[in-house]
Amino acid sequence: MSTIQTEAAVYSAVQSVVGSLHMAHTEWKDAPGLPDFSLLKRLARDQLIFLLEQLPGKKDLFIDADLMSPLDRIANVTILKQHEVDKLYKVELKPIVSSSDQLCFLIRPRIQTVKWISDLVNADKVAGRFRRYKIIFTPQKFYACETVLEEQGVYGDVTTDEWNFYILPLDDDILSLELPEFFRDNFLEGDQRWVTTAGSALRLLQSVYGSFSKVYGIGRCAKMVYESWRELMEDGEQRTRQPEFAKVFLVDRDVDFVTPLCSQVVYEGLVDDLFRIKCGSVEFGPDVTSSDKSIKVMLNSQDKVFSEIRNEHFSNVFGFLSQKAKNLQTAYDKRRGMDIQQMKAFVADELKGLKQEHRLLSLHIGASESMMKKKTKQDFQELLKTEHSLLEGFEIRECITYIEEHINRQVSMIDSLRLLCLLSITENGLLSKDYRSLKAQYLQSYGIEHLLTFANLRQLGLLEEQQAGETLTVMESKVGKLVNDKTVGKLTDAFSSLAKKSNFRALSKRLALVPKSGEEYDLRVPRDMAYVFSGAYIPLSCKLIEQVLERDGWTGMEEVTRMLNGQEFAVTGGSSSSEARSKTDAQRIVLVMFLGGCTFSEISALRFLGKERGCRFIVVTTAITNSSRLLEALLDNSA
Repeated sequence: MSTIQTEAAVYSAVQSVVGSLHMAHTEWKDAPGLPDFSLLKRLARDQLIFLLEQLPGKKDLFIDADLMSPLDRIANVTILKQHEVDKLYKVELKPIVSSSDQLCFLIRPRIQTVKWISDLVNADKVAGRFRRYKIIFTPQKFYACETVLEEQGVYGDVTTDEWNFYILPLDDDILSLELPEFFRDNFLEGDQRWVTTAGSALRLLQSVYGSFSKVYGIGRCAKMVYESWRELMEDGEQRTRQPEFAKVFLVDRDVDFVTPLCSQVVYEGLVDDLFRIKCGSVEFGPDVTSSDKSIKVMLNSQDKVFSEIRNEHFSNVFGFLSQKAKNLQTAYDKRRGMDIQQMKAFVADELKGLKQEHRLLSLHIGASESMMKKKTKQDFQELLKTEHSLLEGFEIRECITYIEEHINRQVSMIDSLRLLCLLSITENGLLSKDYRSLKAQYLQSYGIEHLLTFANLRQLGLLEEQQAGETLTVMESKVGKLVNDKTVGKLTDAFSSLAKKSNFRALSKRLALVPKSGEEYDLRVPRDMAYVFSGAYIPLSCKLIEQVLERDGWTGMEEVTRMLNGQEFAVTGGSSSSEARSKTDAQRIVLVMFLGGCTFSEISALRFLGKERGCRFIVVTTAITNSSRLLEALLDNSA
């Protein structure tokens, strides 16, 4: 049975509930209802069960470490045990202790893992042990993996299959492919194997939720994903049904590197930066729980406290939590003066919900306090001030001095690298003397092995040295001797900015990404998407989406796309305009696919934009990212 037929079969069994799910909290009146993405979980679960049943009898299941959290969201241990999975093991690339006669491996298509499985099979052959082996690749198997099985002489001993687990719904409006390696593989290594995976994810969404009437995109990878998806749609069977979202926007991560490099200040982004949200959940340690144990918490719209503060600027969160605590106390106080009957009704209807809300409130207050302590210790305000200066292009010499101090005090290897990249991108590369000096200081502080990391950053355009002729080098060198004088330092910066054509500066001016300095910005009542960065910067990726949707295409944005190296497109999809118009909600739901990762700040900005425009954004991303994850993916520091 083909994948699309399987999807169609499962879909027909559950189609009665499509579209019935709305967000747990309606953020504004007349918000369009969101599709029911729990269908995608059911599709994935049913296909996995089908594949496990292909190996009848008791079996041990070995699971890739980075598949454990996503698998838990789809099929927990109880479901696996119901389908004759005896023991569960994490793939650790070392000899196994399983005594089972049937081994099943649920893995990502990685050559290293396939070689390990081949070694296990060959070791069993040498020992004269007979077992049955099944490899389930997810989201798909690659030819290279099958070649390894052939080369190792075990191709005939194992059966292989693929589990088309393309999309994991993390929340009502966030879908993830859970492929963090997509970013490095595609943008650094030039390995395009995941392009078809992203295309297949779009095909799955279209087959379950209806055709898209318009597709926009920018970036080389976005174009390839679009073409891959079109080919898949032409090959598969076409089914017409009412679309649940009409417009799709594909955007490459390398179109906007500035946004993920900025410190996040919305609550959900800060939690991710400091505690690492993994697969929609976070582990709060003893410093948050006020006990001696850690607690794992799901962060989504079902958490009534979190759903109200997730998109808020952190400065507003304490006030909200304080008010919430007072309201909760008032609700508890209602018990006083109740008669037996009223008390019985209170315990049956309200008490459980109040206790749950109280538990969540305590956790979020604890998390906020912990974040405040960490940020105060790091002198967060000074860090933000430096970032804002870099974004605005002011006091660059002071910023460089701050970065040098940061490196020399060895505050944080990743943070130092992040500031260097932010300086380079916003200034269109570093002056040669600055580049060499900062690079030398970094390598002295954090180790010479980071030379390869600098090569990776240079290749991606994240940290570059300006080439000769890009600046008024003679003038700069003459004035540079007096650089200790702040006014002269500013003059030096002025000469530098005159001399070079900075794409970020030009884009920032053209799209008004940086609000005019001096204007008061009330973070309690945000006026635009800049609130996600304290009013200092509107995410470039989100601004592009806003402009393209406003213009219904790229017309009038030729200069912007030229500065972003082109590769933009806008095409009319498969559904007829009359069909798309017949469902007004669909026209007000936009699917945005980030290829290479998306930050929680961007998701918050799009939620704000949707609220302003009376539409809803559904974010599909290859993985959730932030500055640490982005830069860690580019590290090459093995000695």
